[in-house]
Amino acid sequence: MVTTTPREDTNSRNTPPTRPITRLLALVRNTWRTLTSMGTALVLLFLLALAAIPGALLPQRSLNESKVAEYIAEHPTLGPWLDRVQAFDVFSSFWFTSIYVLLFVSLVGCLTPRLFEHFRSLRATPVPAPRNLSRLPKHHSADVPCADVDAAATAVDGQLRGWRRTTRRDGEATEISAEKGYLREFGNIVFHFSLLGLLVAIAAGKLFSYEGNVIVIANGGPGFCTASPAAFDSFRAGNTVDGTSLYPMCIQVDDFDATYLDNGQAVGFQANIRYQADDDLTTGTWQPYLLKVNEPLRVGGDRVYLQGHGYAPTFTVTFPDGQTRTQTLQWRPDDQFTFLSSGAMRFDPPAGTYPDEDERRDNQIAIQGLFAPTALLHGALLSSRFPEMQDPAVAIDIYKGDTGLDTGRPQSVFSLDERMIGQGRLEKMARVNLKVGEDTRLADGTVVRFDGAEQFVNLQVSHDPAQIWVLVFSMTMMGGLLVSLIVRRRRVWVRLTPGPAGTVNVELGGLARTDNSGWGDEFERLTERLLTAVESATPAEKAKKADHS
Repeated sequence: MVTTTPREDTNSRNTPPTRPITRLLALVRNTWRTLTSMGTALVLLFLLALAAIPGALLPQRSLNESKVAEYIAEHPTLGPWLDRVQAFDVFSSFWFTSIYVLLFVSLVGCLTPRLFEHFRSLRATPVPAPRNLSRLPKHHSADVPCADVDAAATAVDGQLRGWRRTTRRDGEATEISAEKGYLREFGNIVFHFSLLGLLVAIAAGKLFSYEGNVIVIANGGPGFCTASPAAFDSFRAGNTVDGTSLYPMCIQVDDFDATYLDNGQAVGFQANIRYQADDDLTTGTWQPYLLKVNEPLRVGGDRVYLQGHGYAPTFTVTFPDGQTRTQTLQWRPDDQFTFLSSGAMRFDPPAGTYPDEDERRDNQIAIQGLFAPTALLHGALLSSRFPEMQDPAVAIDIYKGDTGLDTGRPQSVFSLDERMIGQGRLEKMARVNLKVGEDTRLADGTVVRFDGAEQFVNLQVSHDPAQIWVLVFSMTMMGGLLVSLIVRRRRVWVRLTPGPAGTVNVELGGLARTDNSGWGDEFERLTERLLTAVESATPAEKAKKADHS
């Protein structure tokens, strides 16, 4: 008995397993087609707008970190969860960036084929006339007195100027195919590519831009220089900005002027400033500029805006040994209509007044209270009746003790550390209302005098190299949208055949490629114009003789 061993199929053994790879390629292809469809792009655009809503409703860490901390403290359960999902950093979050990138890829994949398709359609000739024009939505047929089909075709061709057209002969018949409205698709493509460019410009602005806010005292204040982010009260930098390449510039505010109506409503603000930039920094030359709201100073790619204003009271503290400390510091406007402001100040005794370090710390002076530019007293309560500084006054609490200047713990510039007061390390010594020039004396001989107030302005320094491109793409977006809405795609076919008794049969068919609105009236006017042109057409032989004569 002979046994045989079954042979392995060498062909199946050497054939690679292509089925999983084919499935993977099909999955990738289908995913790409879905991602690059116009429907997906619209959904992603809607999601991008939806994802931006939390950034408008919740405080953002990049704008005001203290507000974020305050929100989390007030919502101990919800706040930490929102922080985990980056709800306080919406525009730099992973989910907002994912939508942004997917929208970018979808637009690129969707628009590029459309652009090539549009270029091919521009080079293509209009399609031939259908065999039965009477089946088109718009149709007209008439026998027009004319002895020559060629002359009729020439007349029709002359009336269709501005249309892309071609003439074909089919036996005795002459067919003219015409189409217009290619600009509509071009405007549509321009709109979407401008949207793509706008996304790129905004992303570039987030990478290379920076923005800083600083309060500057007017009327001889120290001013500031953009040497580093530390020169600003708040600074927001792009992802590639490390603060070492800021444009160097110095600014001083000579005066600030605000105009108000009799009811206290503001009419306008302006500040006379001086600035140094480029070579002026080495020569010490100051350039004047009148800074107004929405009229920024533009220099070196930076823009300096006038954002707001307020008042900075001045106090002089005379210690028991006769030495003085004078300080002018901005206070926060709590009432934007009357500019009733609140704030705080801390005074450290001059050197030598208290040689012992602990004794010096226990004799620091702090002031906290309200400032009214135009005082209005309700008994001992201070209010303000007008935003302009006509009769300034303050209502203050005076404290003595450790103000926390040496603790290294950050404190608000507008309020004292409540923990120091609660621990008894900072003790209230007096509560008093003062007008300009008035003072009060504490039990240990310390004198606190209110010297008046200066105005301050809030300046914003912005740098965004992509800003001009945002404007350009926004304008081209509007232009492309306007073109796509106004221009309409139209197709017209004219078939000319010899008719009975010296006439030409003119058969017209029309088709609206996009919008049917108004197409009926337009087709009727076009039909009347073409029939009139055919009726008045000159036969070709007579035209040639007229040209020779």
